[in-house]
Amino acid sequence: MTKTILITGSTDGIGLLTAKKLAVDGHKVLLHGRSAPKLEAAAAAVGGDVETYSADLSDLTAVRELAASVRAKHHKLDVLINNAGVLKAPQTVLANGQDIRFVVNTLAPYLLTELLLPVIPTEGRVVNLSSAAQASVNIKAMQGNVPLADMEAYAQSKLAITIWTQDWPKSRANAPVMIAINPGSLLASKMVKEGFGVAGNDMSIGADILIDAALGERFADASGAYFDNDSGTFANPHAAALDKGHVADVMNTIRGLTNHTG
Repeated sequence: MTKTILITGSTDGIGLLTAKKLAVDGHKVLLHGRSAPKLEAAAAAVGGDVETYSADLSDLTAVRELAASVRAKHHKLDVLINNAGVLKAPQTVLANGQDIRFVVNTLAPYLLTELLLPVIPTEGRVVNLSSAAQASVNIKAMQGNVPLADMEAYAQSKLAITIWTQDWPKSRANAPVMIAINPGSLLASKMVKEGFGVAGNDMSIGADILIDAALGERFADASGAYFDNDSGTFANPHAAALDKGHVADVMNTIRGLTNHTG
């Protein structure tokens, strides 16, 4: 059965490759990106049954508009893959003082998921891009009060998205399956090339596990789990994600910054 699948950050890298593979299998793919020309090029590269949506995920107002645009066209979204992410940026501190890594990597996917939940069925799935790079979250930094270096911000934002992935199903009845995935370390994405200066590993490693998480049977009952594709197994995330006090602090901060009490 074909599915309708939204992939954020799907104009290049793992997101684009995942979209191509899903389209080949006949699924309807909703592509997201910041650039209209890149979206047009991605749609041509993906082919099949595609739609494009433009939004800057560093702006939560744009995230709300993205959700509204998707819901205006679709009464059902089978899968949301929150793939978009930032490691380095020309301007890492936004006008409101927040770090772009926390906004794009943590807050935007949380808000987008929240706003799209009414059209994601119970048997649907939300796949969140985590990372092997994880670190305890500095709440003041998430709030925009403490500056962080690139990898510090990235690792903390990736633990934060993993935390809300594991926390959400505990408090939601009839929520879709939510899974956090480390798609694989140092894959050959633009982010890895720019951030680490290496060519990287085959991106199919990441695309294939995202598709498995989105559609595969072994993830059907794995809501709230973290899957580490480096080891090929479900695993515990960073120890801070198991600290109830830390989890509560992170969740309260996320809800406050996105204006959702959830």
